[in-house]
Parts: sequence; structure tokens; C-alpha cells
Amino acid sequence: MNERLARHYGIPNIYGTRFRRVTLTDQTRMGLLGQGSILTVTSYPNRTSPVLRGKWILENILGTPPPPPPPNVPPLKENDDNAKPRSVRELMEEHRKSPACAGCHAVMDPLGFSLENFDGIGEWRTKDQSGPIDASGQLADGTKVEGPVTLRQALLKHPEQFVGTVTEKLLTYALGRGLEFYDMRVVRGIVREAAPNDYKFSSLIMGIVKSTPFQMRKVQEW
Repeated sequence: MNERLARHYGIPNIYGTRFRRVTLTDQTRMGLLGQGSILTVTSYPNRTSPVLRGKWILENILGTPPPPPPPNVPPLKENDDNAKPRSVRELMEEHRKSPACAGCHAVMDPLGFSLENFDGIGEWRTKDQSGPIDASGQLADGTKVEGPVTLRQALLKHPEQFVGTVTEKLLTYALGRGLEFYDMRVVRGIVREAAPNDYKFSSLIMGIVKSTPFQMRKVQEW
């Protein structure tokens, strides 16, 4: 990173426009969950969104996308300029009172709230306009999390889920088509064979190259 990017991430002693390799020591910034790009694209222009962030994790980390929202769901009530600002958590609690919304939000929201210390462009904060940030929550399996570090530790308990999601996306790219139900056996086999090598990226690539769907794929003639 250069000085401007380091300032965004709160990393001291980086000066000038030249990009250089930096070793992270702050665990809140490690991995995908600390990247400003992901944190920004999962926010709205005027505030963070635990829903978008939770949905992103379900889709891209765990490979378990939530169902689409039911029709005619009322939008989240935003803060009124004439009233005391409420936190996103308070706004979401009111939104979840609807039985049609509660089920999916119970899964998505704890994931998103654990990243609430990151603002809409991914800068770290300890409070917002309503007061101190509450980044605590309980995941669907009962694991309690509070912030990005404990969330990452919870996700790493099941590395095969993320590796399976990555493998699906890599295989989709390699085959040039969407995956079908019969491809899932191949995905599971690639993940299983990569486990002894600690799921190294090279192991996934080699598993895809050696797979039957890749070697038997047909090139479309134009």
C-alpha cells in the first residue's frame, strides 16, 4: 500500500505514493472481511448494511445464499432528521418484528453486525452518530461473535465450506457454464483431496484440471 491507502486502513509510518508490501499486525484487517472494497460494496451510500454484509458472507464464504425476500416487504425505516439518531441495530430490530422477515434476518444479521465497526467505506470506528458500536451477535449454530476477529475464527471452524464455495466458482469459470447437480460430486471430491494439503489454492486448481468435467468439456464452435 501507499500512504493514502495506509491512512485509510489506519496503518502508521507509510509515506509517499509508492506502493510497497506491508505486513499486517492488526487482526481486524486480516483476510477478506477486512478489505475496504468488500465493506464498501456491501454498504449503502449513507450507512452500513448488516443485511448486505451478512448476505455476502452467506453467498461467497459459506455458499448458502438466503432465499429472496418475500414480496411487498416494507423498506427499513431510516433515521428522522428531527429525532435522535438510532443505530442500525435498533432500526433492524424494528424491521425484524415482521414474521415474514425474522427468519432470514436471524441468519444474516449476526454475520453483518459483527462487521459493524467498519463504516460504509471500511474505515474502523468505535462509535457512530447514535453512540458506541455493538458488534455482538449469535450465529445460527449458537456461536457467539463480537467483531471481525471472532467472526473469522467461527468461520474457520468449517474451512471446507469456504473451500467448497471457491471450488464451485473456479469450476464454473473453468467449464464456461453453470454447475449442475451432478457436478457437486466432483466439487466434493476436489475439496476432499485438497484437505491433506491444507486446502492450498494450487491443490484446487490441480483438482479441477484433473477432473472429468474439465477434461471432457466441449469447445463450442462458432
